[in-house]
Amino acid sequence: MKFPFAKAALLVCAAVFTWNCSSDSSSGLDPADASSSSAAITADPSATLVATVTVGEIYSDMTVRDASGNVIGTFDSATGTITLIDGSVVDTNGTVISGPTSSAATGDITSSATTGDVTSSASGDIASSSSEAVETVSSSSAAGFSGSGVMDPSGYEVPVLNSLLNNGATGWSSRYWDACKPHCSWPGNVDTTSEATYQASYTTARNCNIHDVEIPTYTLSYNVQQYWMGYQGTTSACSSDRGGGSSGAFACTDMAPVAVNDTLSYGFVAAPGSGNAGCGKCYHIQFNGGNHANDVKATHKALAGKHMIVMASNIGYDVEEGQFDMMVPGGGVGLYDALSTMVSGSNVQWGAQYGGFLTYCQQSLGYDNTVAKYQECVKDMCAAAFTGYDNLLKGCNWFADWYMAADNPTYNWEEIECPQYLIDKYKTTINTTKDTRIAWKDDWSTYTGGALDTLECLSDSYPQGCNK
Repeated sequence: MKFPFAKAALLVCAAVFTWNCSSDSSSGLDPADASSSSAAITADPSATLVATVTVGEIYSDMTVRDASGNVIGTFDSATGTITLIDGSVVDTNGTVISGPTSSAATGDITSSATTGDVTSSASGDIASSSSEAVETVSSSSAAGFSGSGVMDPSGYEVPVLNSLLNNGATGWSSRYWDACKPHCSWPGNVDTTSEATYQASYTTARNCNIHDVEIPTYTLSYNVQQYWMGYQGTTSACSSDRGGGSSGAFACTDMAPVAVNDTLSYGFVAAPGSGNAGCGKCYHIQFNGGNHANDVKATHKALAGKHMIVMASNIGYDVEEGQFDMMVPGGGVGLYDALSTMVSGSNVQWGAQYGGFLTYCQQSLGYDNTVAKYQECVKDMCAAAFTGYDNLLKGCNWFADWYMAADNPTYNWEEIECPQYLIDKYKTTINTTKDTRIAWKDDWSTYTGGALDTLECLSDSYPQGCNK
């Protein structure tokens, strides 16, 4: 998967200001209509200062101005974003949304605390490291590298599946494991319209720290203020933004594929970014013995007839309709690589950037070798890379043993209800409701499970001061 970062989803009304947080504004300004010149944005001379943010000063006519009063952009109250006069889009902290360095690290969603008048600029940042008023938030995570859970579907009911080989709906599977925070862990990529819709789409996808311990998918924003409260996604390990890298969020290793029996497996995938193949949906696929490039090998024939049920935990904007990009350890680190950060050892041979261990083995052994030779080569690379990382090793060996080391196989597919095993591996056990008071942390690498710091910063009446 080439695009591991979520689209920016800043759905807060940037500072719970006195205006109505709807898509319509009294000024009639639409940031999308702003040209590259500030002269094209008409500022209302009678507009009053509403709030001061990192980027500049926001006025009641939705213009954003610098300290000298020059218009530098427009504020969109519906999304909480600022469109600058050069066309770039940033949040109120200056984090680039549409620029090349964006990784949607904010991922804000609307807070239920949306009342209270503001007559002056917002102030009074609250440090997320505050130790006051700590509430206990339960987590099922356990300490240690295997904290994300054991891959064992044996205690679950096995679904009865019909043959799909004549249904006419065909597609193909690529593979990757970049270890980035899943797209579906960002609150902006799931349905947060209401608590009911949040629950119906299985909340957000779990994510873990560098030690594979589950951490929150989102928290209160790090710049929570007296009159503003927003939520912010824990930063992806694939991002260089604040809280990213080794301090950030990774894919939990128990999202690796696992065999239920000789003819059925479960796995997670990146689904197409277009269409309706979104987060939390499941698909039944049956391999038909083909290859995406019409270059059928013995490995594809060996996989023919087997079934998988896969769940979308990522969105692939380079994934085409009918394609699922399978999460397979050793399947290639892709464009953004957090795997080599999570797995220690700088001398690990990760194979091809796109295609991973199998592509390396094909290049070494040729493209017409036996199934057994490819399996042996891949499993040797699995052992060299993932010994001591049980789930990753199990998922990597699965690719050789169950998947028959098949390269980009084709299948027939249909949408299906999600089996409980996949739901349990997908669904966060921390952000169980749409609302949260979990405090932001710059570094999640030391979290070992259990209680989480929370902030209770806003009361219904919004008194002068933050209640802690």
